[in-house]
Amino acid sequence: MDTNGRVRRKHRSWPEALKREIVAAASARGASVSAVAQQYGVNTNMVFAWRKRYGGISAGAAAPPQLVPVVVTSDQISAAPAATPPTEDIEIELPHGTRIRVGAGVNAAALRVVLDALARR
Repeated sequence: MDTNGRVRRKHRSWPEALKREIVAAASARGASVSAVAQQYGVNTNMVFAWRKRYGGISAGAAAPPQLVPVVVTSDQISAAPAATPPTEDIEIELPHGTRIRVGAGVNAAALRVVLDALARR
């Protein structure tokens, strides 16, 4: 006998076939889980729990996405084409917006003088 004054709650037992029927109805395309639960007199959370347990994919619903194996071989890999053909020119952009293009045959000492003069501006 319960002496603490609480009333024990009686849990309703649902047959597995009925659970699966409810899950199928709730999983149908366009079906509302809440509306299906209300129609069967079931708590909406129970339908979500049963759907998780039994799958929840009916004949009319789309199959869940699946991973597929991928194999990469060396002949499938190709380098992306360069946007511009490589040149021996160097382009220098300074913080204040000045750009300097230097060719391959530039004198390094002369370039240093120009860069120092621009930095002092």
